[in-house]
Amino acid sequence: MKAFLVWMGAVSAFVCSLIHTVAYAAPAAGEIQGEVQDPLGKPLAGVTLHLQGADGKEIGQTQSNPEGRFTFKEIAPGIYAVIADKPEYQTGTTIVTVTADAGGSASLTLAPQGGSELEVVAKKLNRTRNGLSPESGSSTYRIDQKDVTLLPQGENTPVNEVLLRTPGVAQDSFGQLHVRGEHANLQFRLNGILLPEGISGFGQVLDTRFANRFNILTGALPAQYGYRTAGVVNIETKEGAFVNGGRVDFYGGSDRWVEPSAELGGAQGKLNYYVTGSYLQNDIGIEAPTSARRPIHDQTVQNKEFGYFSYVFNSASRLSLIVGNAFGRFQIPNNPDQTPAFTLNGLSDFNSADLDENQREANRYGIFALQGSAGADVDYQVALFSRYSEVRFQPDPVGDLIFNGVASNVKRSSFSNGVQEDDAYRWNEAHTVRNGFFVSRERAVSDNTSAVFPTDADGNPTSDQPITIVDNTRKTAWLYGIYLQDEWRTTEKLTVNYGVRFDVVNAFVNANQVSPRLGAVYQLTKQTTLHAGYARYFTPPPTELVAPKDLALFANTTNAATTDLNSNVLPERSHYFDVGATHQVTPAFTLGVDGYYKIARDMLDEGQFGKALIFTPFNYRRGRVYGVELTGSYKKEELSSYLNVALSRAEGKEIVSSQFNFDPDELAYIADHYVHLDHDQSVTASVGVAYLWQKITFSTDALYGSGLRRGFANTEKLPPNIQVNLGATRSFEAKHLGLVGFRFTVLNLFDRVNELRDGSGIGVGAPQFAIRRAFFGGVNVAF
Repeated sequence: MKAFLVWMGAVSAFVCSLIHTVAYAAPAAGEIQGEVQDPLGKPLAGVTLHLQGADGKEIGQTQSNPEGRFTFKEIAPGIYAVIADKPEYQTGTTIVTVTADAGGSASLTLAPQGGSELEVVAKKLNRTRNGLSPESGSSTYRIDQKDVTLLPQGENTPVNEVLLRTPGVAQDSFGQLHVRGEHANLQFRLNGILLPEGISGFGQVLDTRFANRFNILTGALPAQYGYRTAGVVNIETKEGAFVNGGRVDFYGGSDRWVEPSAELGGAQGKLNYYVTGSYLQNDIGIEAPTSARRPIHDQTVQNKEFGYFSYVFNSASRLSLIVGNAFGRFQIPNNPDQTPAFTLNGLSDFNSADLDENQREANRYGIFALQGSAGADVDYQVALFSRYSEVRFQPDPVGDLIFNGVASNVKRSSFSNGVQEDDAYRWNEAHTVRNGFFVSRERAVSDNTSAVFPTDADGNPTSDQPITIVDNTRKTAWLYGIYLQDEWRTTEKLTVNYGVRFDVVNAFVNANQVSPRLGAVYQLTKQTTLHAGYARYFTPPPTELVAPKDLALFANTTNAATTDLNSNVLPERSHYFDVGATHQVTPAFTLGVDGYYKIARDMLDEGQFGKALIFTPFNYRRGRVYGVELTGSYKKEELSSYLNVALSRAEGKEIVSSQFNFDPDELAYIADHYVHLDHDQSVTASVGVAYLWQKITFSTDALYGSGLRRGFANTEKLPPNIQVNLGATRSFEAKHLGLVGFRFTVLNLFDRVNELRDGSGIGVGAPQFAIRRAFFGGVNVAF
């Protein structure tokens, strides 16, 4: 890639030189003609040019004109140095030869002091881009590159585990996260642009390596944010202008873990590029259904690629391209010693440890964005986006029938395309008005081919020969949204952000909502900041996961539903209240507290129903979620630390969609009782400390969860889970190599058996246990 860009730069230089030759006649004998420009090719006026002879004495002096051009006349044949000076720019020098037959030409490029012109412009455009996304009234948590490197696994930490170190985030199986007591409902953005949802699977689509900073917003969000609102994770990507080099990393250890990765970034003229890729294989791809140290049939192979490219037109605008790919193959781990329940072709003896279920996942995405400023008061960003997502579950065609009475080959795919526009207008010093729109089209496909046994009226198999049932659906969904908001700085201490958004969804159901938003930030003292907000939310169901089942097809089979109720999944509508405060105890020590309360109608949740490990959404008629978060951080010199503690409660009542997935007794109970959501966890905590000693950085962190729900209608809970991790890193300069770093990591230091799920509860398909004690090591070279 780097060689290609250098080659392209050389071709561009040749073309520019050719144009220059045609546009300007060669200098006459006794003349030196030249031009001065910045690294982006913009002419520089007012540059002082000094002409020096071979003996170092100054012969002449002139200045560049508005086009950046200059001329020295009546110059005798010889070799000369042209030196260019301009305040706030680095000095430039070039050598020119003048002969008796022809004059000389000079071309100089001056870089700004303190960085290249591209860096200066990129920083400016980044500031204006970030200014399009206000945070007033919401709760904000930031994790930058340095914070990531201080984690025990560093940049090898998956994105979901990075987010586990933030307040109010609960860990679940299959890499799932629950923010403030909600299932999923998490929105990811890249440089402020919403990334369409993909089909939930086991692998992480995004990679920590390309993140320059994570900005996590929760609470009462400004009107700009819609659809998935439990949390907004805006990832500011790395840029080549600031990376300007590369890095190769190899990380591996227990359970045959092998993870090489590489990244490269730089700038060529106006082009800024950054690319990264990684490969992963191990024997613990998914949480195992037993506490055994070596899971059975649990291998995974994954790869991820990411690229960011931007072209700066001028100091006020740029065009950027983001592309990404993630692919993974997963074996579904086996639970030995299970009892067969059916007979297939006379066979009823099958070892459950020999099952061969597999899942394949693919995600590809691209974003094309134009961003800049129109004058001094208007900033904008317009983006086109596209994403393809696919999950394929392949059953064991023999074993699944013998144990479950059904073997379903399931494929879900989603192809989304759309446009997002955001702009900000600084009306005056007190008011900044922002508005924008979002439109997306999604084509969702669900293919389900199931082998089942026929049954009599009592549900008893009438044959050991399976029959095949095909149940496929297709749906095109449209999502529209528009918003308008004003950030009003009423006084030096008080900022109010008020606005409204309007959303429309046309999918399996058609619905819309007007959603007002109000947030305020008050600087009580220099050390204490208060915030409060209210938001009306409209959350459409994830179309890519909605796959209406034709219940009649499965009647009188071993995959028949226990009820014929199958109402459409509805959008969730809710009122959200949030209030909090942060206090700067010392410049290094910060404390925070935040409380929230959510009242929902048709509250969305998801569960794994059936044996395919794909989630299905459903609604509770009414829901309520509330809690409080406490945070603290201390960062000074060699020491960095944080502590997060969250208390939460999430409950729902009366199932009103996809009812056929539930046991009739549970449906009846939930119709009359508020029940805990399956992902409800009363207490969640995370703590971490990193310390630099003798050029070695030691780090440790711990995650605590009081236990997710289990049992009939989620009326019970699992035991608490605790995981303590350790890490150590050391870097040094190596001759001919560059900066070399070593990392050592221990996960689950005390080898605690942490049971995340036991296979019971609403929408829970199988037991899952977190990773046992594991050792890892890594080496990286930066150049």
